[in-house]
Amino acid sequence: MPEGGEPPFGRPDGGEGPFGRPDGGDTPFGRPDSGEGPFGRAGDNPFGRPDGGEAAFGAEGREQSSTRTYESPFFGPSAGAPPYGGDAPPPPPRHALGMGPGWAPPPSGGAPAAPRRGPGTGLLVVLAVVVALVASALGSVGTYLLTRTNGTDPSYSLGPLPSGATDRAPDSVAGVAARVLPSVVSLEVGNGSNTEGATGSGFLIKNGYVVTNNHVVAMAAKGGDIKIQFYNRKTTTGRIVGRDPGSDLAVVKPEDTFGTPEISLGNSDQVVVGDPVIAVGSPLGLTGTVTTGIVSSLNRPVIAGDENGGSEEPAYISAIQTDAAINPGNSGGPLVNGKGEVVGVNSAIATLSRSLTNQSGSIGLGFAIPVNQARRVAEELVTSGKAKRPKIGIVLDPDYKGQGVRIASEPTEGRQPVDPGGPAAKAGLKAGDIILELDGLRLQDGNELIALIRSKAPGSHITVKFQRAGQERTATLTVTADDEPTPSPS
Repeated sequence: MPEGGEPPFGRPDGGEGPFGRPDGGDTPFGRPDSGEGPFGRAGDNPFGRPDGGEAAFGAEGREQSSTRTYESPFFGPSAGAPPYGGDAPPPPPRHALGMGPGWAPPPSGGAPAAPRRGPGTGLLVVLAVVVALVASALGSVGTYLLTRTNGTDPSYSLGPLPSGATDRAPDSVAGVAARVLPSVVSLEVGNGSNTEGATGSGFLIKNGYVVTNNHVVAMAAKGGDIKIQFYNRKTTTGRIVGRDPGSDLAVVKPEDTFGTPEISLGNSDQVVVGDPVIAVGSPLGLTGTVTTGIVSSLNRPVIAGDENGGSEEPAYISAIQTDAAINPGNSGGPLVNGKGEVVGVNSAIATLSRSLTNQSGSIGLGFAIPVNQARRVAEELVTSGKAKRPKIGIVLDPDYKGQGVRIASEPTEGRQPVDPGGPAAKAGLKAGDIILELDGLRLQDGNELIALIRSKAPGSHITVKFQRAGQERTATLTVTADDEPTPSPS
């Protein structure tokens, strides 16, 4: 208790405490002046009297048997020292704490120890970081252990979808395709017996006509039917307006066009090697297919015709060659430039193997009819139902193997080598002359000459370089045309 306070057991200055007064007053255990207490007088010993008096358990004067009375008080060697007897006060109870000055002995060991201080703030921060790292590591290990058995991760995410505008430039492939696709159709042609048929593509031109290849619709000319499907997946039937086997072109009229826009026609004379092009059509029946490439060559002589082995004459085409993928079913579809203008009509492909039962797909060599030729033929088919056959009035020598092509030296099947009054005769060409160049293009064979002549419009002028008796000469021809197509080219 702090200095000056009153202890719980009485006041050291003689005041009265809770257990009696130290000045001889009554206490709960009796009075110190030999007064009687609750257990008897002070002289009485409940276990026997040290002076040989009667013990509590024996009569007065009876000798105690083999027991020995206490020779000293409980708390000290001398029985005469007040108040408990002996020379010293009773020891404090074990682990007793001090109650104030004078009431308990000071703790042993010298000066009191300094109070213990807790860990500093820095140490607590370090411990927190360490605990966090350990918890994270344990969490990762736990997740791995939970998910390694089935390979799943419940918290896995690839994040949100990207947002923002996805506008396509008008001159991009996507922009061109968006403008061209609505004008492209697919055709299914049957022969009426439902045992075989042909498929192909086409595109819509002015007044609702569809341009396609002759070999696509040839079967319908023998009693078959034509089914036309538009880009919006609406279908209708169609009828042949006219066809030209010699150019492999045909025009079909649908019963309904469902508001389909017409396609834009370009100028194939402006096409150069390396121009980007896009082929659109229905290869293998897959409508609305777009493939891209470049113009890989020009004026490539190609002989195309009826794929089903028909009896019609072959078509001689001075074709635009492209590496845009073209496959069966692309026939009749448009080949467009970077502006979305048609520059060619896809017609043929080169393959590594071909048979009546198996035909391989695109190997990067596709061929298209120049649109300037297709424009002229389509106009003629719509206006008259037939196309004119351009010619210069000569018959070629099929056995010649030298440079250029040679005009036949003798009449063939009753026809003269040079038609009298024809374009070649008027330009001065004669039988046996060797034609080396046509409009500056060096000729490789007779098929190339025929294809180049067929690509010209009647009335156009061409420059011919030819050789006679070892001397090179030049002449200008004006292309004419037969009103009735003939099966043999000239």
